[in-house]
Amino acid sequence: MPRRRDPCAPAVVYRTARVGLRATPGQRRRCFGLLRSAGDVWACVLEVNGWRRRRGDVPLVGYQELCRELAASGPGTFAELDTTGARSVLRRFSDAWFAAAKRRKSGDVSAQSPRRRRGLVPVRWYHGTFTLDGRRVRIPTARGTSPLWLRLARELPYPPGQVRSVTLLIEGGRLYLDVTAEVPVATYQPGEGPDRSRVAGGVDVGIIHPYAVAGPDGEGLLVSGRAMRAEHRMHLSDSRARARAVARRAPKPGQRGSRRWHRYRRRARLVEGRHRRQIRQAQHEATATVISWAVQQRVGVLHVGDSRGVLDLDAGQRHNLRLRQWRIGQLLQILTDKATLAGITVHLVDERGTSSTCPACHRRVPKPRGRRMSCPHCRFSGHRDLVAAASIATRSPGGGHTTQAAPVLPQVVTHRRAGRHLPGTGQSRRDPRRPPAARGSDGLRRPAPPTGGESLARKARIHNNHRRSR
Repeated sequence: MPRRRDPCAPAVVYRTARVGLRATPGQRRRCFGLLRSAGDVWACVLEVNGWRRRRGDVPLVGYQELCRELAASGPGTFAELDTTGARSVLRRFSDAWFAAAKRRKSGDVSAQSPRRRRGLVPVRWYHGTFTLDGRRVRIPTARGTSPLWLRLARELPYPPGQVRSVTLLIEGGRLYLDVTAEVPVATYQPGEGPDRSRVAGGVDVGIIHPYAVAGPDGEGLLVSGRAMRAEHRMHLSDSRARARAVARRAPKPGQRGSRRWHRYRRRARLVEGRHRRQIRQAQHEATATVISWAVQQRVGVLHVGDSRGVLDLDAGQRHNLRLRQWRIGQLLQILTDKATLAGITVHLVDERGTSSTCPACHRRVPKPRGRRMSCPHCRFSGHRDLVAAASIATRSPGGGHTTQAAPVLPQVVTHRRAGRHLPGTGQSRRDPRRPPAARGSDGLRRPAPPTGGESLARKARIHNNHRRSR
């Protein structure tokens, strides 16, 4: 029977932290062997279901059915992968199949059950099967094999007693361990915690400003994401330049690549992984800024505009790339997780028309060139993102109609930046991918010449080395 939690116990949430591994060549080879064996389990499930489909039988998709099929295969079938790790792959397959079936039932005809083979599949071990000893972790392996101890690149952010599972995976050619822990929700002193009666004016999620918040009492918050946008642009330019440089050496379809090509692909994967980690860290910094500001304002409820509807619009290759780099779903998920941990409730509301409708006269406003929105009908003016956040506050949760309350624009706005760790954001740092300044540039600004017309620049020295002809 499932374990019942004491109703008097504090509420908890599950948080996952990604920790790098410092593995020797032998340990790295064994870890890749475990991931490869997990891919074999995935391929075996696909093969068995293919046989059953050709015979006209019902496919095996339930977790218990798949576990019985795994037990019938016998021990030692998948090299060093133990039964717990193999069952985690079966759980992943079953969840993916039922999630696709749910989407098809709701009307999404593009949803398909998992049918593609995967070379490396993440493996998860649950509480009681692994051992944590400081910065070392022992991953269980099959019976008869030597134990696998791995060293973590940093200390765990959670106490060992709260860790509930660890997942071995690879991203960008590097091995990681996802540590999932049971973290209690933050508690506050009486009169200092979030107040359920205080509802933030609204949260508008965007690209230039990841979060624009219109809070109570005329307070507002703007989190700038221009550093993340610059990182996306520089990474795209760098990737295109590297692709043009190796275009002639690229192998043809079906042709095996050379050692130089494999080294290039490995380097490209490392660069892509580093770029994703930097963007993810900047998103976490932006979200932490919003939550800390909400806790200071004692905000208990956040109305967040759900902008995922724009992902269905096809407006050209450039617009689609910008939307893919935006990662709106990841931003909403991070905000919901951090808000739940802080004891704040998040409600998703419809944000359609909030950035293009005047809150004063409720008429359509043309899209401004900058961030300042001006209504040509009633002469209303305000920051575009803050106006959208204030309009989101008037929307009822669940996609309901607009409430009768008038939007209240913030009078005191706090500005913050996200992504200070990105290259080139500091005054003393320069992005190594940016080309040096071209010759003939203006350089530093000089003072204006005096009114008399005489210049403050140094007089040029003319060197005439030619001898005069006699």
